[in-house]
Amino acid sequence: MPSHSLLDSLPGELRQYADRHLHPVALQPGQIIFRSGDQCQGLPLLLSGSVRVQMLGASGNGIVLYRMGQDDICTLSIGCLMSQRDYRAEALVEEAGSALLLPRDSFERLLDASPAFRRLVLASYGRRLDDLMMLVEEVAFRRMDQRLLDWLQQHTDQRCIQITHQELAEELGTAREVVSRLLKELEREGRVQLGRGRIDLLQ
Repeated sequence: MPSHSLLDSLPGELRQYADRHLHPVALQPGQIIFRSGDQCQGLPLLLSGSVRVQMLGASGNGIVLYRMGQDDICTLSIGCLMSQRDYRAEALVEEAGSALLLPRDSFERLLDASPAFRRLVLASYGRRLDDLMMLVEEVAFRRMDQRLLDWLQQHTDQRCIQITHQELAEELGTAREVVSRLLKELEREGRVQLGRGRIDLLQ
């Protein structure tokens, strides 16, 4: 069975129990793993690939909550499993990979039986909650033009960023029209050059 840090924390018998109940999942780009309103069937453990978890509003605007990569745990699923509530966001596969699904009953048994497993689950949940609190602070209290500049500066190693205005708006949690206006201002200032589905960084 493929290795994952959460599973590796389990002692022998519990690891064998987990291995018997895990379901392998192939992840294809563009695949929706779960949608808002879906019931959580278990805890996804990412082995490889990349998954974007995002929330979409009634207006059609969205915001990226977090991304999952190799050896990650789906924090939103932890919350849904522990609260027995449905998902309030969706997960979209960005890069092909694979995952293991630990069913709800198995998750609850391991949470009760293994202190090490429980500590890792809660630590992962705590770290992601801290990240989400920082995201709320960014969205609520920082000007959008500064947030856009910060985002671009974090990608200066690329020089050419392949991204649409809509995708960038979802990264920042705002409307496409706002991003387009701000990017046009930066283009007039000679800081970027805009193309179809791309942003060239000039400074």
